[in-house]
Amino acid sequence: MKKGVITPIDVQRYLGGINYPASKDVLVRHAKGRAADKEMINLLDRLPNREYKSPADVSHAVSDLLKQV
Repeated sequence: MKKGVITPIDVQRYLGGINYPASKDVLVRHAKGRAADKEMINLLDRLPNREYKSPADVSHAVSDLLKQV
């Protein structure tokens, strides 16, 4: 992951092994447990507060966020 550039693929690296469905809080905790950097945690923290059904569901939400920046 390049500094300042996060892709949905980067997000999935930190969420590997998580069980779905998962809430936003669970996603954030899991990424922290996998030593995600502050930038990644901040991005996950900005996701809508809902239940995510799959990695693709998270990727779509992350892509939507990244389009807003």
